[in-house]
Amino acid sequence: MIAELQHWHEFYVLLGTAGATLLALLFVAVSLGTGFLTSDHAAPTRAFYSPVVIHFTSVFFISAVALVPGHRTIFFAALIGATALVGALVSIVVTVQLVSRSWTEYLQDYLAYGLLPAIAYVALAVAALMIFKELDYALDVLAAALLLLLIVNIRNVWDLMLSMVRRQAESTKRKR
Repeated sequence: MIAELQHWHEFYVLLGTAGATLLALLFVAVSLGTGFLTSDHAAPTRAFYSPVVIHFTSVFFISAVALVPGHRTIFFAALIGATALVGALVSIVVTVQLVSRSWTEYLQDYLAYGLLPAIAYVALAVAALMIFKELDYALDVLAAALLLLLIVNIRNVWDLMLSMVRRQAESTKRKR
């Protein structure tokens, strides 16, 4: 199983680079939106931004681990499983927060911030188990889960940036 990872080298280089780059760009965007990210918005900020950081970090971390030469199958599976557990818990907490508060009214947000990342982390857990048991298609399931996390969170960052720009524009309009 681990020897098969060599065939996925470019995939994990690309995915890890994308995850790290998007994470860095999110930090830049957040630093530019300092007027919006006040203590008044602390809870929604944690609910929307923090999970995106965790998801991009998960993509980067697992991609980096996949590129480590010569590790054992159990080590690789354990790291993926631990990442899946943490990510799933974060996704569940976010979903509960979004459903119980009125921070968003859009079904797309419930799906993209809560349910789809949770599904991706369940797929990661399945991939970890499949890797541990050295089953066929384990690396395909792992790749699909990571791609889902990456793509959903690209959407989420876009949504967050649009929201920040809208609020900044509304604030500027009110000041006139």
